[in-house]
Amino acid sequence: MRSTNRKQMLREIEREAAYTRSMTGRGAFSPAVMKAMETVPRERFVPEDARLQAFYNGPLPIGHGQTISQPYIVALMTDLLDPQPDDEILEVGTGSGYQAAILSRLVRRVNTMEIIEPLLTRAADTLSSLGYTNVVCRVGDGNHGWPEKASFDGIIVTAAAPAIPPALIDQLKPGARMVIPVGLPYYHQELMLLEKDETGEISSKDVLGVVFVPLTGNPARGGDRE
Repeated sequence: MRSTNRKQMLREIEREAAYTRSMTGRGAFSPAVMKAMETVPRERFVPEDARLQAFYNGPLPIGHGQTISQPYIVALMTDLLDPQPDDEILEVGTGSGYQAAILSRLVRRVNTMEIIEPLLTRAADTLSSLGYTNVVCRVGDGNHGWPEKASFDGIIVTAAAPAIPPALIDQLKPGARMVIPVGLPYYHQELMLLEKDETGEISSKDVLGVVFVPLTGNPARGGDRE
């Protein structure tokens, strides 16, 4: 049954990618991204009482006012990031850990930050239990990034910022990309793709209107967990 549900989820991602092609410029996602979407067990990243809905192509609550993103959006953001096998990626907003798990199948290392410690603890335990050993988790304020591990081959932000945090731009390598939703809570938000060229200049483009939970900025204490 899970295999059938997973294949249905992939078909819905493919349909939505084709439908939004005129906005995103992507009528389909890379085979590597789709393979990661197929192999990562999404049902393990949602609360037990929501597992029957795990493959629904929409967001689901995960507690603490947060959500696991719609599968199509996870696939789109991953594809926009254009991850490469030797990359070291920063994710801001661990949430359930699902996006980190998808990225872990595509890159050398994922460094993921979450400001809500109980969510981080649960995500880290799930990732560890599933054998995703190339993900490092940290409690912290994603607005400031992770300077000790910078700079990064790509940055992905899974909560909407009112403006792009300067620290994240600083921690992006030349030639790298950042994918981030920008906008105010309950107002228009735009998924944006930023690219830093070899001289450090930033270019950006709007990709798609989205709705994300807000990126919060209260510092939280914590350390790394592997």
